[in-house]
Amino acid sequence: MTYVPILDLTSDDETLARALDEVCTEVGFFQIVGHGVDPAVEERLWSTLRAFFDLPDEDKLALRPEPGEPYGYIPVSAESLAKSLGVATPGDLKESINLGPMQPPAHELSDPDEASVYQPNRWPDALPELQQVCADYYAEMSVLSERLMRLFALALDLPRDFFDPMMSHAPSALRAINYPETDQPLAIGQQRAGAHTDYGLLTILRQDAVGGLQVVDKEQNWVDVPSVPGGYVINIGDLMARWTNDRWQSTLHRVVNPVGGAAAAARRQSVPFFFNANWDAVVSCLPSCLEPGESPKYEPVTAGPHLMGKFRRTVTA
Repeated sequence: MTYVPILDLTSDDETLARALDEVCTEVGFFQIVGHGVDPAVEERLWSTLRAFFDLPDEDKLALRPEPGEPYGYIPVSAESLAKSLGVATPGDLKESINLGPMQPPAHELSDPDEASVYQPNRWPDALPELQQVCADYYAEMSVLSERLMRLFALALDLPRDFFDPMMSHAPSALRAINYPETDQPLAIGQQRAGAHTDYGLLTILRQDAVGGLQVVDKEQNWVDVPSVPGGYVINIGDLMARWTNDRWQSTLHRVVNPVGGAAAAARRQSVPFFFNANWDAVVSCLPSCLEPGESPKYEPVTAGPHLMGKFRRTVTA
């Protein structure tokens, strides 16, 4: 049996809620099938992103963000995810394009940092169809994320709509990642993606069959997370763990370099969707996650500034 379990979202909500509480407490990672995401939208995204990463470097580099900005193209080795945990490592062996909300919120953006997470996305002139393809997928992931959050509420003995006011205008992020072939010697400690936890509420990941994603188990061993056809990998982020007073786990994970045979030089593609709370949502310990006489482990934190601080610590150039 795989360490990361598979849940079928066509099951009834009560069964799912019980299973979610168990897996989020014990593992912090799970995979889902029966999720209802339109496969045509998935496939258009996958093939169009492949075409994006095959563009000439000058087309991609034209989309690089200004310093401190969250969205745009990040070239190979320009980011080190392990830095978010204070660990110095060489830059990760991946390139990515980071995208934010596809439309601004209804309220006025008076905070410059909040305004920055709603800034227009950068799109390549050479691949104009990428914008609509990503917008369609972003919408599918938003619906799925909201469904998962309502199941999370049930799992935590809360009303189904408990989180709704905190995710009404969530500045979630879509990231597409290309891990190029690795046929050159690596620097000491260099990985495709260094060990890290995710920062927000939950992450929905689509990955290919190349492999390399690993999570830490309770014995501190690295365990592979295999690809499930038609499935998504879901993991709990730091904010969700904080909300639950660490009842649920934001689990350390990484992407390692392939070893041996054809896999040693294999290209890998993945697309994580980082679902976040509203910028101004206050994340404090949920009452259902405190035992009698127990105190919260963490002070309340405002979601947006917390996430922005973590992001800025990961960028090396």
